[in-house]
Amino acid sequence: MAIAADKNNPLWRKWLLEGHVEEIEGPHEHEGKHKRQPWYKVMCLTGVDYFSTLGYQPGIAALVAGSISPLATLILVLLTLVGALPIYSKVAKESPNGDGSVAMLENLLSYWSGKLFVLVLLGFVATDFVITITLSAADAAAHFIENPLVPAMFHGQAVLVTLVFVSLLSAVFLKGFKEAIGIAVVLVVLYLGLNTIVIARGLYGLLSTPHEITDWWETLQESRGNNVFLLIGAALLAFPQLALGLSGFETGVAVMPLVKGGAGENPKRPVRRIANTRKMLSTAALIMSVFLLASSVITIAHIPSEEFRAATATHAAGKANGRALAYLAHEFFGSAFGSLYDLSTILILWFAGASAMAGLLNIVPRYLPRYGMAPEWTRAARPLVLIFTGICFLVTVVFKADVNAQGGAYATGVLVLMTSAAFAVTIAYRKEGNKLASWGTAAITLAFLYTTGANVVERPDGVRIASLFILSIVVVSFISRIWRTLELRVDRVDVDIKALELIAEASSGEIIRLIPNRPEEMDEAEYERQDLEAREDHQIEDSESLLFVEIFVTDPSAFSSVLRVEGHRVGKYRVLRAHGTAIPNSLAALMLWVRDRTGKRPHAYFNWTEGNPFSYVVRFVLFGKGEVAPITREILRRAESDIELRPAVHSA
Repeated sequence: MAIAADKNNPLWRKWLLEGHVEEIEGPHEHEGKHKRQPWYKVMCLTGVDYFSTLGYQPGIAALVAGSISPLATLILVLLTLVGALPIYSKVAKESPNGDGSVAMLENLLSYWSGKLFVLVLLGFVATDFVITITLSAADAAAHFIENPLVPAMFHGQAVLVTLVFVSLLSAVFLKGFKEAIGIAVVLVVLYLGLNTIVIARGLYGLLSTPHEITDWWETLQESRGNNVFLLIGAALLAFPQLALGLSGFETGVAVMPLVKGGAGENPKRPVRRIANTRKMLSTAALIMSVFLLASSVITIAHIPSEEFRAATATHAAGKANGRALAYLAHEFFGSAFGSLYDLSTILILWFAGASAMAGLLNIVPRYLPRYGMAPEWTRAARPLVLIFTGICFLVTVVFKADVNAQGGAYATGVLVLMTSAAFAVTIAYRKEGNKLASWGTAAITLAFLYTTGANVVERPDGVRIASLFILSIVVVSFISRIWRTLELRVDRVDVDIKALELIAEASSGEIIRLIPNRPEEMDEAEYERQDLEAREDHQIEDSESLLFVEIFVTDPSAFSSVLRVEGHRVGKYRVLRAHGTAIPNSLAALMLWVRDRTGKRPHAYFNWTEGNPFSYVVRFVLFGKGEVAPITREILRRAESDIELRPAVHSA
């Protein structure tokens, strides 16, 4: 049905926020709404990111590791199978709804330290996923431009072509997420099929002309020596720069909510979905391991080393730079097959950003709005797609669509997330009392720490870029938190039977009079003293009943929570006690609830507090306390525009 525009809600805004929160499409959709798919189809969605690295990984491996790249790749494969795969199998079990390792780590720290920790991790998540989109699109542009059938007018236009690819990906998500998995299945099947042909031809060539292997080994010995331990050491030093080949695991758990499980299983512990996700991760890792090893061998054996070189001020890039398997596809089978291979590579690299975009659309709505560190409209997909597209445009222009230049940032994001996942799993096993597993994952954590550190030392630009993402997220998040701090910030009000009884007694008169109290001894003497003071300051008759209200701040870093109200009698005095995230917001929400429950406007009576107003504002933002009276009134003013219905606030 067509959406009609109106004065207060124009058509463009309705379209932009369509599917807000509950109806949003994609992996972050409300539980049970989106259509789940068999694990092998979802594997293709993550595979457009994971498998597409074959488009540039062999070339990068040969460029950074030279003749030792097959050995470095072997170490990478071992780390994948005995490190990353077990780690993320555990992550899938512990966080089956797409939160990933970030959710596991969120509970390790509380209050503001926990929120800051998550924001830092989200900075690395953003680095990983955004660079996935831009790097893949840039490599797709390189394959497009280097194809011999492409007109010369596109040469030197890598930035423009990359921006077009990013825009097309954005259009898919603005249209809707439903088509993404179907497209991914077709692209992955086509791409892996063509790669199988190219790799099989390369391996056959090595078997039929074994001297190429001999030549490679002699070259390796000449450059590295014939000491096996030196060769292994050199491979260990080189393999961190190949970390791009680990990129599929984080997106794999991010899109886990799309995996079909068993009918009617518990959404908090979906056993069949967890099992199917593990099948997905294992199958993808095994496929990728075979392709990575085979491609590293045939590219280093069949392609002259000078063809791998990166562009410099004096020399153009080699023909195999960033596209080693595409180079072999043309060499082995001619331009017709090579062009088909280029087309499949271009398409899967272009669409590789789909799993990354899906991951971003999953992560942001799960954390930032809940922390109050993003507006509520960020729960909708389309505004986020436009924001992330703009960021991708900026990254593409800054890096001039250079694949190699973005590799460091990409690897840094991937490795930090994998290290944090390994650490989270180690803690999880430790809490379970599984010492053997915890020691094993601790060793894996150290391996990832080494890989991350080596990558940072070799390519520090990755940390710089991640730091910019982290700084941007932290600054924007706290600006949003301050901007939204005058919202009610109460999900709902739960009132026990005793509190209902006390509210009913207090509403027997014409006015419900609430006395906010900062509790101390909480004995009858305290309430008698506060009663006398309130009546004297506000000229309240002795015949008027008063209802004391005490708000206890539990976690001021939490943005909102359920306000649970309990009733107490202390001698002859009525007291309501509640736990919330901030005193003024909780008072305002309770007053509105009392109004709606009784049909009467409650009046709250405050005393002014001595002190610096600015310090009270800071205390309110950080700790949920401060000068309560004016803030409570402002929150009520924003929540209820009708002054006749708005609960009243009095100060003396």
